Amino acid sequence: MEETKEVVSKNFIEQIIEKDIQEGKCETVHTRFPPEPNGYLHIGHAKSILLNYGLAQKYNGKFNMRFDDTNPTKEKEEFVESIKADIQWLGADWEDRLFFASDYFEQMYEAAVKLIKKGKAYVCDLSPEEIREYRGTLTEPGKESPYRNRSIVENLELFQNMKDGKYEDGEKVLRAKIDMASPNINMRDPIIYRVAHMRHHRTGDTWCIYPMYDFAHPIEDAIEGITHSICTLEFEDHRPLYDWVVRELEYPHPPKQIEFAKMYLTNVVTGKRYIKRLVEHGIVDGWDDPRLVSIAALRRRGFTPESIKNFVELCGVSKSNSSVDYAMLEYCIREDLKLKRPRMMAVLDPIKLIIDNYPEGQVEYLDVENNLENEALGKRTVPFCRELYIDREDFMENPPKKYFRLFPGNEVRLMHAYFVKCESFVKDENGNVTEIHCTYDPETKCGTGFTGRKVKGTIHWVAAPTAIEAEVRLYENIIDEEKGVYNEDGSLNLNPNSLTVRKCYVEPALKDAKAYDSFQFVRQGYFCVDAKDSKPDAMVFNRIVSLKSSFKLPKQD
Repeated sequence: MEETKEVVSKNFIEQIIEKDIQEGKCETVHTRFPPEPNGYLHIGHAKSILLNYGLAQKYNGKFNMRFDDTNPTKEKEEFVESIKADIQWLGADWEDRLFFASDYFEQMYEAAVKLIKKGKAYVCDLSPEEIREYRGTLTEPGKESPYRNRSIVENLELFQNMKDGKYEDGEKVLRAKIDMASPNINMRDPIIYRVAHMRHHRTGDTWCIYPMYDFAHPIEDAIEGITHSICTLEFEDHRPLYDWVVRELEYPHPPKQIEFAKMYLTNVVTGKRYIKRLVEHGIVDGWDDPRLVSIAALRRRGFTPESIKNFVELCGVSKSNSSVDYAMLEYCIREDLKLKRPRMMAVLDPIKLIIDNYPEGQVEYLDVENNLENEALGKRTVPFCRELYIDREDFMENPPKKYFRLFPGNEVRLMHAYFVKCESFVKDENGNVTEIHCTYDPETKCGTGFTGRKVKGTIHWVAAPTAIEAEVRLYENIIDEEKGVYNEDGSLNLNPNSLTVRKCYVEPALKDAKAYDSFQFVRQGYFCVDAKDSKPDAMVFNRIVSLKSSFKLPKQD
């Protein structure tokens, strides 16, 4: 019988690469991820990281990690280190291929001199406002600068003076000489160097002129031997300038720029200036606040690299922009954790339950499966005694119909333990229930095969004497989803309920949990030990995601 070969669907970038390989345009696929170190990476960057790294892996090629640090006004070493940590956490291994655009400042300067000597670049004295005015519009051509026809000798001298620090910021720029009538505004004599008397985080005060991104980026790619420069769609209109730079500088193996659609998540904040504002105003506690979708924030909240990889794969690679529901990301973390993590008991809104007929001072230890769907996670022992904590929502004095938890006269099962029946309760002077008194049936112990009667409700609990007091942080979207992301004035529609902090009680088995350890808290969701604020004597758990999901994978044809 003839074997049926599995048909593997390739995205359009893979199709381009394979065509280039077949036509002999490249022997080894070489990709890169080139972030600017001016902020923390977010979930959209994860797509680019995994795409570039994945292509290099698929075609047995090379992957470069390169920082595009050409703008010292916004760059910090803090951002460099955070980006490196994020990429390593995602599993993209650059090995010994770590580079910085600033490594090539001398070569970029020489490249600019080469363009001047070819009559393809000139020093311009127009102010930024005048350059914008001369540029024209989408429907009208631009106007040539009065300095466009300076001689090569004069341009070389002026550019040297720029390098030597003889001019103030903005006094002069170096522009490529291309075509002021081009229908593509990016080709209307773009600025390729500017004066900026700023200290660089790596080169210090060595330079007072810095290349513009659109000039520097193709040079970096060409120097490193990048074969396929994968970037997002907003750079599509910049591709003619990219190609012009590598062509005019006569690189023997020019890289090919390919654009793909960004990944947009509904009702989240990814813009660096908005996140910076949230951080500076103390609305969030840093770039890694778990309400954000920076990679550092997702890691701190408890997302896993596997869940993000699965999410990126589900989103796919396309040429058209679209938005993805945040619920899909939540679906991916639930799917990743459900078989990997133990299911523990935690009481988030505690009220005391006393079993009046249970022997005082007695403690018994119950054997409990860590995850009923994965026996490999083994068992643990859970202490049980006379005084317990249960969640306040699991008791009602006057319940509605179909309420199957505790109320006067009703019987429920305590998870992994016994049937208990509510006999009475105690209220404080404000009418709040402070204690629930029950009796238990010793014949109903879980695991003994008791079949005498059934109950409709099962509730979780923790033993009061051995419970660990902790803090839980419950998150909602930081954006008010009903109002949309932005107000008319451009400010953010913030959700006042984006963070709820509660004191809770958890099982003693959690006492040795470390930063980033995650668990399912029965009926409450998946939680992670906060890496920033949790301490051995004051544990903090972040809710990663609730247990319920509205998201469903679309059916495959």
